[in-house]
Amino acid sequence: MKAKEQEFLIHLEQHKGMLHKVSKIYMDDKDDQQDLFQEIIYQLWKSHNEFKGNSQLSTWMYRVAINTSIVYLKKEKRKPEKFDSFPENIPEEENDSDEKESQLAHFYKAIQKLNKIEKAIIFYQLEGFSHKEIGNHLGISEGNARVKLNRAKDKLKTIIKSQGYEL
Repeated sequence: MKAKEQEFLIHLEQHKGMLHKVSKIYMDDKDDQQDLFQEIIYQLWKSHNEFKGNSQLSTWMYRVAINTSIVYLKKEKRKPEKFDSFPENIPEEENDSDEKESQLAHFYKAIQKLNKIEKAIIFYQLEGFSHKEIGNHLGISEGNARVKLNRAKDKLKTIIKSQGYEL
């Protein structure tokens, strides 16, 4: 295996959690998430020789993943399903890990209702990016990133509450 291919696989392994997170944010169905994940990997592989090193490799991977997700949504013209069948109250008998998994599932389903920019902003926030970094990634000012993030959080809270889940 060539050294560049080995390096790519190492970076892919280091950042696969981020790639899965992007897939969950942009797709609600597990099969669709897996398809998107594979498409992101394919796009990363196809373009990894074009990486110039002007930014960190992880930053480049974030951009490719988000752009691939947006294009994938447009190309497939997929829309999130309505989640009327999602349980409104989570039983108290569940153990902590089941409850956390349920909360995460509910959270990701709520994110599905955000627009593509709001999804990207929430993703970058979840990854621990600063307002300045979010702005740089999206090509907007730091102040605009802060405002858009706050609006996205408020919208997310409203969606979660409207689905019957208490914060």
